[in-house]
Amino acid sequence: KGIITCISCFQIHFLFSGSTPPINTFPHGPTISGALVLAAGTWSGQVLVFDIPAKGPNIVLSEELAGHQTPVTDIATESAQGQDCVVDMVTADDSGLLCVWRSGPEFTLLTCIPGFGVPCPSVQLWQGIIAAGYGNGQIRLYEATTGTLHVQINAHARAICALDLAPEMGKLLSAAEDTFVHIWKLSRSPESGYIEVEHCHGECVFDTQVCGARFCDPSGNSFAVTGYDLAEILRFSSV
Repeated sequence: KGIITCISCFQIHFLFSGSTPPINTFPHGPTISGALVLAAGTWSGQVLVFDIPAKGPNIVLSEELAGHQTPVTDIATESAQGQDCVVDMVTADDSGLLCVWRSGPEFTLLTCIPGFGVPCPSVQLWQGIIAAGYGNGQIRLYEATTGTLHVQINAHARAICALDLAPEMGKLLSAAEDTFVHIWKLSRSPESGYIEVEHCHGECVFDTQVCGARFCDPSGNSFAVTGYDLAEILRFSSV
């Protein structure tokens, strides 16, 4: 049975009822988009959008977004801060398809970035840049508003399991099943506006099948890593 729990307000919402088969709907990667909106991807490819009240226990399902035909694997958001035509949500699925959305009274599908037969387990969004990590070890950087591919990096030898962004510095962290964690610096060329990327650091987590990683601070000065069957979290920091 699919359940979403809002930890901050101790609210629970069951994702299916009546004729909806439970096997086709389970939450994946609940993500806050704006102050009181939560989005959750499902096994069936739907993205469910919930309104969360400032007070009270009633989480309301406000929209069901159709764009994916395979299970949703990750959701990334960034506040548009009231700007028109600004992307503030990207959803990824098991076929590698990316759907780009703008929020408002209703979510609008701006564009779809086709997959290429490889799952996209993790996606991030930063200042109009989509960073997508794929099952073949590639990272691809897209222009969010147009879906244009700017950069393709053969970053890892095995599937990427996690991406994370340090928003203050534009650092991108990638972790994969090849035991490596890499840190990249994202920026835009002031002349052309093209997305640029620089490799900053690589770390091998020996004898560990890495399955998760995340920055520990918004500047990207430290990060934490965990692995399959690993009973601890490893923290790395710059000196």
